[in-house]
Amino acid sequence: MSAKSDAVKTKAAKTWLDKHKETLTPGQRIADSVASGMGSWKFIIWQTIFVIIWMILNVIGFMAHWDAYPFILLNLIFSTQAAYAAPIIMMAQNRQSERDRLQAQADYDTNLEAKKEIEAMQLQLNKIETEKLDEIMKMLKEMKKSQ
Repeated sequence: MSAKSDAVKTKAAKTWLDKHKETLTPGQRIADSVASGMGSWKFIIWQTIFVIIWMILNVIGFMAHWDAYPFILLNLIFSTQAAYAAPIIMMAQNRQSERDRLQAQADYDTNLEAKKEIEAMQLQLNKIETEKLDEIMKMLKEMKKSQ
C-alpha cells in the first residue's frame, strides 16, 4: 500500500475522541495537562521533596531564614497553588464529563446502527428460509407425483 492510501484510511478512521480533541482550545489542552500532572504520584513526590527541603533549609538555617517556622510563605505558596489548581482541575473534570457524554452518545449510535443491521439481516434470513422451505415443499410434491 502507498503512504497516501494509508493516510486516507487513517483520516477516515477518526474516532469520536479524535474529533473531540481537535475542537479543544489551547487553554483547554493546558488545563488538561495541568490537571493530569497535578493528579499524579510524580507531582506528589516532587512536592513532598520540595516541602521537606524548604523546611530543612529554614529550620537548620544553612541559608538565611527567609521563611521561619510556621512557614507562612510556604503556606502562601500552597494557597496560591490551590487557588489556581482547583478551577483548572474543575475545567478538566467538566471536559471529562463532556467526553463521557460524547462517548455514551457514540456508543448509543453504534448500538442503534448494529440493531438496525441485525434486524435487516434477520429479515433477509427469514426470507431465505421461507424461500428454501417453499422450494423443499415444491420438491416434495414433485417427488410424490413421480411416485
